Amino acid sequence: MSDNKFKVIIVEDVKLELKGTEEIFRHEIPNAEVIGTAMTEAEFWPLLEKEVPNLVLLDLGLGGSTTIGVDICRNLTKQYPQVHVLIFTGEILNEKLWVDALNAGADGIILKTGELLTKTDVEAVLSGKKLVFNYPILEKIVARFKASVLNDAKRQEAIINYDIDEYDERFLRHLAMGYTKDMIANLKGMPFGVKSLEKRQNDLVNRLFPQGERVGINATRLVVRALELRILDLDNLEADEE
Repeated sequence: MSDNKFKVIIVEDVKLELKGTEEIFRHEIPNAEVIGTAMTEAEFWPLLEKEVPNLVLLDLGLGGSTTIGVDICRNLTKQYPQVHVLIFTGEILNEKLWVDALNAGADGIILKTGELLTKTDVEAVLSGKKLVFNYPILEKIVARFKASVLNDAKRQEAIINYDIDEYDERFLRHLAMGYTKDMIANLKGMPFGVKSLEKRQNDLVNRLFPQGERVGINATRLVVRALELRILDLDNLEADEE
């Protein structure tokens, strides 16, 4: 890819930043031919009809709206699946917007901070690589990934340490969703009556709370404890089939 010429359209609504981006291409990525620039969506589509580029470098926030870029990306990847879309955005804190852009089919996101746009990133996208990010966004993704893996490990550890079986987990999960013991006893995968569930609840109180704290523990406090210990995952509280 390094010597092959490729065509680019830049979509950016701030004149100064547009100039700066063109400079990056001129100096850092000379094999790129910028065949057009657009500052609005209305300017962009006619450019595309005139000549289809290999790459669209797309700003997300256009004319004060953060969603226009995502809409352009979605329509572009549907109508022109062969065109690569690299997001180049100053929205450096809006994580939801990054997710929206990726769901809309973007090949990568470069934040306008840190190392900015590099030849390596552009060439990675053109060679078909998905999920191309620059360092600031990568750092955030890795931090989230590490936290998520640690939480999963803590959950596994708690399940082993407190000897939680699948019925304990199912019982606690449905209690957390407001089910009564009667309702839980009627679940398909629960071969216990209400009396057995009461016994199980007492048994769980004994396992999850230290000796001196076991008095007066109701179902709500038990559920909170299970969440604190990560035996229950707050993001995955779903009911079983009844």
